[in-house]
Amino acid sequence: MSGLGSYLEWGIMANEVSERSERRIRTREMIDKWLHERQQMMVLYWELAGLDPFVPDKSSKQLLRDFCQVLVDYMAFGHFEVLDRIGRGEERRLAVAQAAEEVYDRLVEAAEVAVAFNDKYDTSDHNQPLDQLDGDLSLLGEEIALRVEMEDRLIAALI
Repeated sequence: MSGLGSYLEWGIMANEVSERSERRIRTREMIDKWLHERQQMMVLYWELAGLDPFVPDKSSKQLLRDFCQVLVDYMAFGHFEVLDRIGRGEERRLAVAQAAEEVYDRLVEAAEVAVAFNDKYDTSDHNQPLDQLDGDLSLLGEEIALRVEMEDRLIAALI
């Protein structure tokens, strides 16, 4: 009987290890997607910021629209995929929960600035005056830099 009990215990332990491995794989895939979205956003940000002096032609307005869409997608992924996953208790490691708690408010502040930027520049008629774009991009860039720093702290805890 003890042989059967040991075998069953081993099976349970092997299953737990397998579940942890699967969670780690899902976590790594989530991080990879998040970093890919961040990279897409940063590339478009630098393209947009590099338009100096900014002359609002059709292609630059399209670049602005593209940037706003990627920016919102990136911010949403961070909140609805990463932070919500942690908040739902799908991440059991204490270090991850602590890191999330430490950076959460700062991530929300950066997201609010991004949403305000999007609301201002991704209008339905796309006729928003662009005379404040440089200053708004500068403010957004500062917030993105701080957000990236906070995200990196969270990612370090996740890996």
